[in-house]
Amino acid sequence: MKKYNVAVVGASGAVGEELFRILEEQKFPVANLLPLASSRSAGETIEFNGEEYKIEELTDTVFEGRGIDIAFFSAGGNISAEFAKYAVESGAVVIDNTSHFRMDPKVPLVVPEVNPEDIELWEESGIIANPNCSTIQMVQLLKPLHDLYGIKRVDVSTYQAVSGAGKKGMEELVQQLQDFFAFNLDNSEVKAFAHRIALNVIPHIDKPLENGYTKEEMKMVNETNKIMHSNFAVSATCVRVPVLRSHSESITITFQDDVDVDVEKAREVLANFENVKVIDDLPNSKYPMPSIATDTDYTYVGRIRKDNFAPNILHLWGVADQVRVGAATNAVRIAQKWIKLEDA
Repeated sequence: MKKYNVAVVGASGAVGEELFRILEEQKFPVANLLPLASSRSAGETIEFNGEEYKIEELTDTVFEGRGIDIAFFSAGGNISAEFAKYAVESGAVVIDNTSHFRMDPKVPLVVPEVNPEDIELWEESGIIANPNCSTIQMVQLLKPLHDLYGIKRVDVSTYQAVSGAGKKGMEELVQQLQDFFAFNLDNSEVKAFAHRIALNVIPHIDKPLENGYTKEEMKMVNETNKIMHSNFAVSATCVRVPVLRSHSESITITFQDDVDVDVEKAREVLANFENVKVIDDLPNSKYPMPSIATDTDYTYVGRIRKDNFAPNILHLWGVADQVRVGAATNAVRIAQKWIKLEDA
C-alpha cells in the first residue's frame, strides 16, 4: 500500500491529539509525520505508532521540501487563513477543520457518508473543508430521511458539550464542579463561557448576529444546505450544557406536505446508513446519550417518533462524540476517500 506524508497543524490541541489516535486506530498509511503548532508548543513531543515526534513551529516555510501529501489543519480559522496556502503551494491537500473555508464556493464541504462525490472538487483550491461538529452529526441523520421522503424544514436544538470550546472549556467545568463541592462555586472563575457552566445551561454559543441567531446557529443553517445540495429551511438553537464530551441534538423534521411518515421505515433507513446506530427502546430506557457516544465513531439516534398532530413531521434525538465524529474522525474519513480517489 502506498504511504503518505502527513502534517497535523494544531498538534497539541484536543482535535490534533484525537487525530493522532484515529490515524493509529485506522492504520492510516503514514510514511512520515510532521506535527506542527505555535511557538509555545514547539519542542514538545507526541507519540505516534510507538515513536516520538517533536512538534515543530508552524511557519510560512515549514512545508517547503517536506513532501507533505495531506495536511490536517485544526488550529483555528485565523491560522488556516494565514498558513493553509503554504501547504497547498507545497503540493499538499489541506483538510481544514476550522470554519474559515466552509462557505467558500471554491472549497468542497464534506461529510463522507453524505456527499463523498464533492471530494473530487478539491483540486480547484487544494482544500477540503470539514463542517461544524453539530452539522456533521445532523446531516448524517438527515441524509437517509431526505432521500426517503424529501425534507421541507428542519428545526434543531443542540445540547453541546464543553469540549466544543476546547481544553479550556473542559478544564473550566471541572474546576467549577470542584469549587461546588468545596462550597466555593460563587467565587469560581468564568472565562471560557459567557456564564458559569457548572450546574447551568447557556443558550449562547459563538457571536450574536443581527438576525437574533448566533454564528454557531447560522453555521448549521448554511452548511447543511451546502453539504446536502438542498434548499430546505433550517432553524437552530445552540445550547452549551455541563457535559464534558459528545453533543446531543433534538431534531424536528418536516417532510413534504403529502408525506405520511412511517416510523418503522424511518428507523430502517437510519439503521442501514453508514456509521449510524439506532438505539430506540424508550420502555426499557434505551436511547442515545453522551455516555454511550463518547470515544466512538458512530452517530447514535433514538426517540424516533411521529408528530401527534401532523403526519409529515418526525422527531428524533441524535448524539455523537463531536471531537471524533464531529472533527477528527470526519477529517480522517475525508482523507481516506481522497486516497481512494487519487488511486483510482
